[in-house]
Amino acid sequence: MSREVSSRSSRGEQTRLAIVEAALRLFREHGYEATTMRAIAQEAGVATGNAYYYYGSKEELIQEYYARNQADHAAACRRVLAEETGLEARIRGVLGALIDVQAPYHAFAATLYKHAAEPASPLSPFSKESSPTRTAAIGLYAEVIAGARIRVPASLQSRLPELLWLYSMGVVLYWVHDTSPGCQRTYRLVDSTAPIAERLVRMARLPGLRSLSRQLLSVAGETLH
Repeated sequence: MSREVSSRSSRGEQTRLAIVEAALRLFREHGYEATTMRAIAQEAGVATGNAYYYYGSKEELIQEYYARNQADHAAACRRVLAEETGLEARIRGVLGALIDVQAPYHAFAATLYKHAAEPASPLSPFSKESSPTRTAAIGLYAEVIAGARIRVPASLQSRLPELLWLYSMGVVLYWVHDTSPGCQRTYRLVDSTAPIAERLVRMARLPGLRSLSRQLLSVAGETLH
C-alpha cells in the first residue's frame, strides 16, 4: 500500500471516528429522535454529505454504538473471565460489567429502547442488522461457560450461550427503567439471579428436569431464529 493510500485510509478512519463520537455525544445530550444527521455532521466538523458517505442513517450509527458497547463489554470482562472459574461468579461479573459499560448512556437508553422494542425496527437486538453484535455477545457467553468449573448437560451445551444472552437482555431492559441511585437495583438483580442461573444449569442434569430443559431450548430457538 502506498503512503498516499495509507494516508487516505487513516483520514477516513479518523472521519468515521469523529462522526461516531459526535453522534453519541448528541444522542446522550438531546436524545435519538431530536438528533439529526445534519447536527451530527456539524458537531463532527464535516459536511452533511460526508457524514452520509460513511453512515447512511442514524440507524447505522446506532449499530456502531451497539458494536462499540459490545467490544467495550468484552474488554471489561477479561479479568473476571481470567480469574473466576465458578459459573455464578462469571455470570455476575459479566453482567455487572455490562451495566458498568452502558452506564454513561442510561438516560439515552430509555428513548433508544423505545425504538428497539419495535419488532420490525433495525434497532431491535433481534434484527438482521443487529446480528453481528448479537453473535459477538453470544460468543462472549460461550466463553463464560467454557471457562466455568461446571458440567453442562450435552443437550444444553450448545444453546446455553443463547439463553444467557436472553437473560442479559432482560437485565438490560430492567436497567433501562431503573431509577435507583447508581442503578443499584439492577446490580442487586444481577447478584440475586446469578446464583439461580447456575442452579438451573446444575438442575438440568437431573432426569426429571430434562423435559423442561428441552422445552426451554425450544422456546429460545423460536425467539432467536
